[in-house]
Amino acid sequence: MSAERGATNDAATSQLSDNTRAAEENPYELHGLALEAWLERKFVLADESVTLHARDQPVLFSLRKPQNADLLISEEDYVKDERLPYWADLWPAARLLATTALEANGHGRSLLELGCGLGLPTAAAVRAGFAVTTTDYYEDALHMTRFNSWRVNGVEPNIRMVDWRALPTDLGKFDVVMAADVLYERPYGTLVAAAIAATLEPDGEAWIADPGRSGLDVFLEQATVHGLQVVSREEFPYVEGERIKQTIRRFRLKRT
Repeated sequence: MSAERGATNDAATSQLSDNTRAAEENPYELHGLALEAWLERKFVLADESVTLHARDQPVLFSLRKPQNADLLISEEDYVKDERLPYWADLWPAARLLATTALEANGHGRSLLELGCGLGLPTAAAVRAGFAVTTTDYYEDALHMTRFNSWRVNGVEPNIRMVDWRALPTDLGKFDVVMAADVLYERPYGTLVAAAIAATLEPDGEAWIADPGRSGLDVFLEQATVHGLQVVSREEFPYVEGERIKQTIRRFRLKRT
């Protein structure tokens, strides 16, 4: 056997060993660099730096993420409930929501994120002083989010696995409930409106950032049905290079 082929086999064996070890470990018991090592054994990771401008001051967030989200697509997950790994990309709406959180005064206030993805808005909310509980339907998203928050803040948020179709009754109530780009299917409009209504404090506020997904109109209709009122609506162009790639809408809602 050639040295080159032997090296290839050794690398494949090493990767298999790493994957086996990652599967055997309980990631909930891992934190900091140990959690990063687990994530590196499970994914090919890349770094992505994001500069947010909060009150005209630049704030740098350096995140880790799967290098290629397409490689995470699972036929089993899709057949089960058409689930796709949207969590593994950093979407423009998440940047806007993170800026919104970063500009807020979170001290003494609680915040819930619905669909945390890579964790940029959660990390920004932790930086702003909120007591954060972050949720997702993908377990891997929760671990990536808590690592990214630890990486940039030295603090992990609380995490919960949450399926909006069977919302836990013990999530509690929060001063702020936020979500970025979670309305990409029409049924999600109803589910997200119901989730906000179930978890928002009577005098709380919800923040939704959305680029015009198919579930947005349904969400706005159902928000009214659930006793929520849009108190402000703003539009922000997302510019990449010299082109406007998307227009992100930010909604603030309160109870009527």
